Amino acid sequence: MFAENIDPILRIFAAKKMLIHALPDWPNLQWNDSVLFPLLTEIRHKQGRLLGRMEGLGFRFRSEAKLSALTDDVIKSNAIEGERLDAEQVRSSIARRLGIEYAGTATPSRNVEGVVEMMLDATQQFSEPLTKERLFGWHAALFPTGHSGLHSITVGAWRKPESDPMQVVSGPIGREKVHFEAPSATKVDAEMDTFLDDFENRPLDPVLKSGIAHLWFVTIHPFADGNGRIGRAIADLALARSDGTTERFYSMSAQIETERKEYYHQLEITQHAGLDVTPWLKWYLECLRRALDRAESGLKAALEKARAWERIAPKLVNDRQRKVINRLFEGFDGKLTSSKYAKLAKCSPDTALRDIKELIERGVLRQDAAGGRSTSYSLADA
Repeated sequence: MFAENIDPILRIFAAKKMLIHALPDWPNLQWNDSVLFPLLTEIRHKQGRLLGRMEGLGFRFRSEAKLSALTDDVIKSNAIEGERLDAEQVRSSIARRLGIEYAGTATPSRNVEGVVEMMLDATQQFSEPLTKERLFGWHAALFPTGHSGLHSITVGAWRKPESDPMQVVSGPIGREKVHFEAPSATKVDAEMDTFLDDFENRPLDPVLKSGIAHLWFVTIHPFADGNGRIGRAIADLALARSDGTTERFYSMSAQIETERKEYYHQLEITQHAGLDVTPWLKWYLECLRRALDRAESGLKAALEKARAWERIAPKLVNDRQRKVINRLFEGFDGKLTSSKYAKLAKCSPDTALRDIKELIERGVLRQDAAGGRSTSYSLADA
């Protein structure tokens, strides 16, 4: 769609009168294709190049890259809302659900399991229609106890009138910043029917639809809590449709978290700028481009890991050794000791020492300089 050129002064004047969702033509959002098309073309090219290069990694390394991207997505989407999740729990939950071998020891909490369940449903079942019932399921998964913090909330249903006015805020408790106010709860059911019908039935490039859907959903803010995370899951679902694969090699949420302040700024000014959402979509697409560039940089590490395994593979490491080596490649917290090895590989201390000795003899591991009780080991140089 092409937006009319509107005098900025008139736009500011109109914005002071009403929010975007209160405008007479809402939700007839408009944008300028000529501004967005070059960005959209570049993003499509980057998506295709990234997916093509990842294909060259082979199944095992693609699985590991997918695990890393999904873990990043879950952790950073929650971080945007000020919630910190345990990375080991998230990674372990995703790996188990996708059948990816992972030498993790953390037991995921109910909260982590719910967030992972929602994200995997969005990205792995992207071809399934987005429905009211599916969104209710996502919301229930996010809040398995029926509470947000210490407060009881309506779960698996649209927010109730008693929650009005629903304000979109960011920042720590006591210093929150109000960005805008959502439509009243009495309008949510009809608003969401229109949104879901548009999302599934309007013929539109899914990358563009991703940005529009996120803005539209967050504007409605249909739930008592969790709207940001669900809105980003909807955006990820549309991006998965654009890729045409369940393989995930980049994280939009991770990039948004990096640009969190600007993200909220863009959401706020868009709520007060009329129905022309070209500036929002331009920022969203540029943010996505940066997410793809970030993934491209990460590809170098994945390729180095693949080459390292080509060097290690002929040395016939056993399953325990392979699990621990993979953990070292992924980024190990602290130093690898025999006790940590035994815990990761789920073996006895004697077996751990024997495995380590074999890996040192084969040139896969090396003993670090400090010895004695603090003996630790690292991957040997190629």
